[in-house]
Amino acid sequence: MHIVSLINMKGGVGKTTLSVNICDCLARRHNQRVLLVDIDPQFNATQCLLSGSEYEKHLKEQKDTILSVFERDARTFVSTTEGPGQTKSKKLKDIDPIKVKENYYLLPGNLELYRIEMASGDGRENRLNKFLKELEAENKFDFVIIDTPPTPSIWMTSALLASQYYLIPVKPDPISFTGIDLLESIINYKKENLDLDISCIGIVLTVVEDWTLVYKEAVKFLQQGRWAGYKYKKDLPKRTAVAKNQLNKVFILDLPDNQVKTALSGIVDELLQRIQ
Repeated sequence: MHIVSLINMKGGVGKTTLSVNICDCLARRHNQRVLLVDIDPQFNATQCLLSGSEYEKHLKEQKDTILSVFERDARTFVSTTEGPGQTKSKKLKDIDPIKVKENYYLLPGNLELYRIEMASGDGRENRLNKFLKELEAENKFDFVIIDTPPTPSIWMTSALLASQYYLIPVKPDPISFTGIDLLESIINYKKENLDLDISCIGIVLTVVEDWTLVYKEAVKFLQQGRWAGYKYKKDLPKRTAVAKNQLNKVFILDLPDNQVKTALSGIVDELLQRIQ
């Protein structure tokens, strides 16, 4: 089972869009059994795959979210429809992701992650890793894609501890490239202090307008120095239709835009090549 975290410490770089659609492409075009784990407390990936009413029903029925992985004790909650209640922690092997479509499953995010008090070193940062090992032992999935928060946090650390690889989506602008150097230094620090066994499988340029000077400078930057060889051949072009439709559960492969579909397929093909 291959586990890949999509990471960038800057928001608005298309990380969630790429996560959701890499999963769809792997499931649809490569017949891979895929799980998307939404560990971002903003749960944007979840909102792309579940409507508001579906998510509310999911929570009301006390079905599993990423919170189920990290809870160790009973937790009191207040429902807007049912009032106060209490949920108990579950065994990791009993946590059940939900089916989005054929071969595509989701462990939804949860805003309540913000309420968990979790300090580095108390052991809970390893629970995602342990949960995914349970799934691997049962041979349930071929790929796990983790959509991470855009900040250094215990949630990012948990994703790194659980992953074999990380992929960096980045917009072609100077601020974003400063961010990836900082990201790399943070990951290297965690590698040294947490004994991480994880490798970078590249950089995908997103929200791309390939005729601009900024884009050309970005490509030049990635062709030399530390990041030479990391850039994927295909970029994800800027499309208003992608942003406009993703909350309606419309995937890139559903759009009548051959250029963006070809770009996504090329990105997924290269990801598979880099993992092998």
